[in-house]
Amino acid sequence: MTQQRRQRPRAFRLEGDQTVTAKSATQAETGRASVEVVEAEFDAFAREAAELADGMTGDEAAVEAAQANGMLRRYIFSWGGVFLSAVSGLLSLALTMWIWAVVEDLFRHSAILGTLGLSLAGVAAVAATISLTREFRAIGRQNRIAKLHVALAEAHASDDGKAARERVGDLCKLYEDRPDTGRARALLKDYLKQIIDGRDLIALAERNLVAPLDEAARREIAGAAKRVSVVTAISPRALLDVFFVVGQAIVLMRRIAEIYGGRPGLFGFFKLARSVGAHLAITGGVAVGDSLLQQALGHGIAARVSAKLGEGVLNGLLTARVGLSAMAVCRPTPFIAEKQPGVSDVAPFLFRGDKTKS
Repeated sequence: MTQQRRQRPRAFRLEGDQTVTAKSATQAETGRASVEVVEAEFDAFAREAAELADGMTGDEAAVEAAQANGMLRRYIFSWGGVFLSAVSGLLSLALTMWIWAVVEDLFRHSAILGTLGLSLAGVAAVAATISLTREFRAIGRQNRIAKLHVALAEAHASDDGKAARERVGDLCKLYEDRPDTGRARALLKDYLKQIIDGRDLIALAERNLVAPLDEAARREIAGAAKRVSVVTAISPRALLDVFFVVGQAIVLMRRIAEIYGGRPGLFGFFKLARSVGAHLAITGGVAVGDSLLQQALGHGIAARVSAKLGEGVLNGLLTARVGLSAMAVCRPTPFIAEKQPGVSDVAPFLFRGDKTKS
């Protein structure tokens, strides 16, 4: 009994009422090899994926340039870094010699005083070591967040599922010591097992884990802008305005960095401030020329009634811009699923006069 050969699946194309096969009947009977021509078809899902790849709501190039100029910048192999290292070494040697001389003088007067001085010097050395260790850990955490931001942007652009899963896993590890993110991290771990598409996985990570942090950052920006506008409007001295605005900007940048998991120390804050300044320099001209300045000019009536009121509104707008730049450079993910907020989104109370007027 001869075994019948099982036919392979065949492709058909419909043209009106006729059905055209990929192979002719004669080729199927003779079994001769033939060349099948596969015609490319329009894929609506591929076009949608391409649109999502370019659909980042934020200026990602400006953010990465600002991070490279500040948080990711290395000072060790630069002349400025060599200068700071040399000066710090000299100051450390001078301080060590001074402390040693003080301890020797105390021993000359009394053994008890010398022992007490030596103990205090040891405690100071331990505290300085712990502080430096925390400082370097804070800088390393800042660099980790900035590198994760760039890696997630690259994984989203290339739709690399493997890279997306690795980076989202790193994002969960970044907040593993935050109890308020426990539910979102558990949800993302389930998504890591179920979702294959890299862009969808990154978008879900942004919506579930980073979006609540965005809301906290927006509240901090709104509160700082309101305080600056009110204090500037009632302050009798311009010098007090300057100190208060600068102080609020420093506190706001540190608070936003803490919300996103990278609260800096002293040296880390300098790098953060450099990144924020670079982001303002890159995007500030467009933002001020297109939205901020036009909205500020809309308060002409308030400025005519009181010059201090106009200054308060303008200082509030500038504080909000600093907060938004800090939010952009401290955020571990780019703005993909969530829209990047503007000044009117975080501080709408500064524009109520325009809205009621219109």
